[in-house]
Amino acid sequence: MAKRLQEHLNSQYVELASKLRPKNAARKIVAYVESYDDVFFWRSVLGDFETDHIKFEVMLPSRHTLSKGKKAALMNRLGPSLGEYMIACVDADYDYLMQGATPISQTLLSSPFILHTYAYAIENYQCYAPALHTACVMSTLNDRTILSLEAFMEEYSNIIWPLFVWSIWAHKYGHASSYSITNFAQTVTFHDINPYSPEKALEHLRDKVNKQVAWLQRRYPKAKDTYLKLRKSMQEELGIRPADTYLYIQGHALMEGVVLPLLNPICNILRREREKEITQLAMHSCQKQNELSGYRHSQSPIDLMLRKGTDFKQSAPYQLLIADIERLIARINKRLTA
Repeated sequence: MAKRLQEHLNSQYVELASKLRPKNAARKIVAYVESYDDVFFWRSVLGDFETDHIKFEVMLPSRHTLSKGKKAALMNRLGPSLGEYMIACVDADYDYLMQGATPISQTLLSSPFILHTYAYAIENYQCYAPALHTACVMSTLNDRTILSLEAFMEEYSNIIWPLFVWSIWAHKYGHASSYSITNFAQTVTFHDINPYSPEKALEHLRDKVNKQVAWLQRRYPKAKDTYLKLRKSMQEELGIRPADTYLYIQGHALMEGVVLPLLNPICNILRREREKEITQLAMHSCQKQNELSGYRHSQSPIDLMLRKGTDFKQSAPYQLLIADIERLIARINKRLTA
């Protein structure tokens, strides 16, 4: 019997259950997310909007299975006809940029019960350029600047922008099978980056991007008008700056193929510097070993520090997400006081 009741749990049930509580009790909003990694992110986001009257509970799409992913999160009877106490919180992927060109994009943009990242994914926020130096400091406990990470990410974004528009064009106009996200990611990622000469990696990237753009122009000679229209729309209507392109590319590719190849060698340099300093300043071998042991114990992996960052809340796409959450809260408050 209990299992059958759980299987029929939906937004109406949660709303009715909320009404049975005392009037001054907080109403719970169940927020379904795509995966385990998303729970902490959305908790940190939604937690900023909790009040004495509204509380969020972030969970995976199903209580009974290990089903995960975007589709699973969106299939939980969401919609205005079923109340407003169950929502989905998902990565935007390319669906936001499709602007309704596909069914899932239409759903993402039209439902007030779906919150999405605007940036491609959570990883893009974790790689927010103004926060990268702080992540390195948290990881290595060394505040020296080897190169301007913000400038690198801006130059990187400007270089890949024309090809990124082609990637969106291919998905919007039905050519994703010929030019996939994977094809794009393979072009715009790195195997390694020398922090002392990052311009070499960027020049190599520029060459790869130019060759790929030329290939796409030859393959789709009639695409010029739709390409230019799409590029203009992305900039003027969606407000995407070429210098921020990295926020909208595949999150995993950004993290694993751009940011970590950039930050790992930087962190290694910073750690070696700090250990050299300890070795030079130690009065004797025992002090040296104690200091080195303490320092190494205090270090943290850079990927973990990236996941802990919250500076992304200053980014442009996050401001759009905040506006969506505020509209959702206003809708719920209106119903609660009706």
